[in-house]
Amino acid sequence: MQILMKLAKLDTVEDPLERVSEFPVVVEALKCLCNIIFNSSVAQKLSLELNLAAMLCSLLQECKDRPLVDDIKCFDLRLLFLLSLLHTDIRAQLRQELQGVQVLTQALESSLSVRWTEEYKVAEDRNRLPLSLQETDCAIEALKALFNVTLDSWNVHSKNESHQFRYMAAILRHCLLTKGPTEEKTEELHSNAINLLSNVPVSCLDVLINPSSQEETDIKYNGMNMRAIQILLDFMEKRIDKGSSYREGLTPVLSLLTECCRTHRNIRKFIKAQVLPPLRDVSNRPEVGTTVRNKLVRLMTHVDLGVKQIAAEFLFVLCKERVDSLLKYTGYGNAAGLLAARGLLAGGRGDHWYSDDEDTDTEEYKSAKPNINLITGHLEEPMPNPMDEMTEEQKEYEAMKLVNMFDKLSRDELIKPMGVRPDGTMAPLEEAVSQYHTNKQESSDSD
Repeated sequence: MQILMKLAKLDTVEDPLERVSEFPVVVEALKCLCNIIFNSSVAQKLSLELNLAAMLCSLLQECKDRPLVDDIKCFDLRLLFLLSLLHTDIRAQLRQELQGVQVLTQALESSLSVRWTEEYKVAEDRNRLPLSLQETDCAIEALKALFNVTLDSWNVHSKNESHQFRYMAAILRHCLLTKGPTEEKTEELHSNAINLLSNVPVSCLDVLINPSSQEETDIKYNGMNMRAIQILLDFMEKRIDKGSSYREGLTPVLSLLTECCRTHRNIRKFIKAQVLPPLRDVSNRPEVGTTVRNKLVRLMTHVDLGVKQIAAEFLFVLCKERVDSLLKYTGYGNAAGLLAARGLLAGGRGDHWYSDDEDTDTEEYKSAKPNINLITGHLEEPMPNPMDEMTEEQKEYEAMKLVNMFDKLSRDELIKPMGVRPDGTMAPLEEAVSQYHTNKQESSDSD
């Protein structure tokens, strides 16, 4: 490892990076170090003793704004990513001692050729050419290393940390507006930017929609530039349409959009206007169709628990955590899992506070509302009642038949009768009934 570190010019004080003829050797030495560290736990431990992370940060600084060193910078960043992934002590060292967040952010800024117009505002050029393959790879490696170093950074305690994350968020906004050499590379670049945005404290994400007033865009809401948010929405829909790897590919962007909507009113209102526009046609079930709303409602009953939870949570937040509003867009059947988990089967709203602006129903929805099936969430034609033509004896026979069927299933423990407690959570039927009687008795005593 020491031989490879010497060949990689990691001691930039005694052996500076000068001759271009040595650059290919430096790149190959860094590749060898990547392979050894990835495959050897002994090498991972030695990396801390040899102070490898500090040397890599120095080399990264040496490469800053220099021509012909993109390959060196790319493998330097990849090595830092591996170290921060595989060794928790090195991850802590990078964050605390080596100013890794600042060093890696500067590397990302350099890879994207960022030009600043004002604080937290990057100059945007609609006619800019896509990044080269080398620039894209460097940016991706910087994003991956930054993701590891910024894990568990939700709580910002100092003004300097807040500035650093807002600065990073502004670069990530620019990253979302940037294209790579191919569609696949662009998607990979945006995917890693979204992963890193998930680590940025949500209070710093207002930078995503806080451009200068001079910037021209066709995607605005309340005077705010929403291009980055639109790209996140498009990315989300594209990942839904893929139909696979939802946990890895979809949940990060859904989680990010959920937190943005929960904290930033303008983002929530802009997204809701696109995902949950005012209802007009309610002839089809909420999960049937090709709109973003239909696709998200289908995910609410996905077999993967994590996927269906985050999809339901996203829609719930768009509805300002109001049960009646959620049921209007999804139907009770699709929302039952979320409501049971949140203890809201009896109705009400979540714990988070939202603005008091009211939703307005369309005339089409108002006229159809009395005939909407609350379980399925769509308009149903009145069905004939099969009991209308039965005698009282037939009705009693069918009722007892149903009771006996439930009783047998319950005794065989194939089903377990459940009820809703007064607080809206699920419980065995006997317990739920007992609590209702207890509450009723206490209420009667107090009267």
